[in-house]
Amino acid sequence: MMAQVSFGVFDWIDRSTAPLQQLYADRLQLLEAADTAGFAGYHVAEHHATPLGMAPSPALFLSAAAQRTRRIRLGPLGYLLPLYHPLRLIEEICMLDHLSGGRLDLGVGRGISPYELGYFGVDVAASRARFQETLAVLIAGLTHDRLTFHGEHYQFDDVPMELHPLQQPYPPLWYPTNNPESVLYAARHGYHFVSLGPATAVRQCVDLYWQAWATHRQEPDRLNDHVATPHVGIVRQMYVADTDAEALATAQAAHGDWYHSITKLWHSHGDHSIDARFSWDSAMQHDTILCGSPARMREQIAQLVETSGCSYVMGAFAWGTFS
Repeated sequence: MMAQVSFGVFDWIDRSTAPLQQLYADRLQLLEAADTAGFAGYHVAEHHATPLGMAPSPALFLSAAAQRTRRIRLGPLGYLLPLYHPLRLIEEICMLDHLSGGRLDLGVGRGISPYELGYFGVDVAASRARFQETLAVLIAGLTHDRLTFHGEHYQFDDVPMELHPLQQPYPPLWYPTNNPESVLYAARHGYHFVSLGPATAVRQCVDLYWQAWATHRQEPDRLNDHVATPHVGIVRQMYVADTDAEALATAQAAHGDWYHSITKLWHSHGDHSIDARFSWDSAMQHDTILCGSPARMREQIAQLVETSGCSYVMGAFAWGTFS
């Protein structure tokens, strides 16, 4: 299955040499430009205790972005649900959906860093069950006037839901993953789906997604059933310069700072398991960083779409020294 391709922006908001106040101001200007240029969406990651994520509260940043933009959709990618109390998050989601004029995209996930989860007292082995329960409470609270729920972690009895989302029944759900089991979960419920990694590996995930989506699309208990045709997306870091050589040299220099940010927390725990995955050599081998002249970039993006089968391309444009 192949749909018309649209383009979004993905962002870590990783640490810059500029003061934090300036980093936020520059990012909001970038968002205004993306809105004017016609990008479909802006998606910001959630990270904690790491220079990779200077927006540990995505909703705070997105509420500012909502006031500076008019058309572009906005969303966390994603809320780390094991770290949230669901009642508090229900109210936050409703507020943000209204503040954005119904432009909220609701990305959810468990998190990939055991160290970030651990700082909050969450065992990564238990994060799946906590994610599932928190999501169940969210959906129940967003779609009912009163919340009653009895689970392993949360108990609610007849709690009034005074806030409701502007988008009904709730903002569209997004799920990022490279894991085949999680791809099947995302497909069964019709989440918008986004992946990262070599285009050929992503293609396997995309094919798996559409097969499972077709199998389960008529099931009555699906989430995200109000989304007729989900996006299937891929993330790529990008840099454009006048020449291919200039783009390559500048991107490699910027990558050094970004690589330090994404590995720092892991290295502080003596863990080097992700080093090779995010190295410059790996990025060049698997084309996870696209850089070149405008003509070369058009060629690379066209090839990416053809190989991966994705209908939504998320470009990360501000990373490392580019931040």
